[in-house]
Amino acid sequence: MDILNIKNLRKIYGTGETQVKALDGIDLTVKRGEFVAIVGSSGSGKTTFLNMVGGLDVPTSGEIIVDQKKIQELSDDELTVFRRRKIGFIFQQYNLIQMLSVWENIILPLKLDGRKVDEEYLLEIAQILGLSEKLKSIPSQLSGGQQQRVAIARALATKPALVLADEPTGNLDSKTSQDVLGLLKITSNKFNQTIIMITHNEEIAQLADRILRIEDGKIITR
Repeated sequence: MDILNIKNLRKIYGTGETQVKALDGIDLTVKRGEFVAIVGSSGSGKTTFLNMVGGLDVPTSGEIIVDQKKIQELSDDELTVFRRRKIGFIFQQYNLIQMLSVWENIILPLKLDGRKVDEEYLLEIAQILGLSEKLKSIPSQLSGGQQQRVAIARALATKPALVLADEPTGNLDSKTSQDVLGLLKITSNKFNQTIIMITHNEEIAQLADRILRIEDGKIITR
């Protein structure tokens, strides 16, 4: 089953001679459970693409369908709820709440949405990610790799249709990056999560099921 369908996606900034085509007619289909890595040079359109798919920015034209929902047709309020329930975000900056424990950070998206916490599911994720002994700790007591694992657990907490990762290992050393991405792949396989990851690291990209290259706002390899 397809979890993401994109048709002729365009994002244009400016007009006339100053016009920039950040995305220039992208078509893409991603199946449920697939792990896709997107690579490309700086300014190629990778982050713009991820922001469009995540509903953080509005396309100039084209269609984005996530879990059978056309997200560009949603109101701002509907889109906020949709993002919270259907899309998990993992950023280069971990964006953890420093005053909350690891466990409180993980369940935060569920609490914000007034949803019941599936403790069995989340404890299993914590175990896979090596966080079982750290659930009462606060972020400042963790290493960078551990904090990124917490961010991964938080992204998976709502059982989202799609997980979007923007340079998730950008602040980590090579060994820790491999470990964290390996764990992300394990959780993806175990829970059939669909992941789209931006990375500049070709070695990290090899962990994905499929690698796409974006240059000048277009997908040039599949």
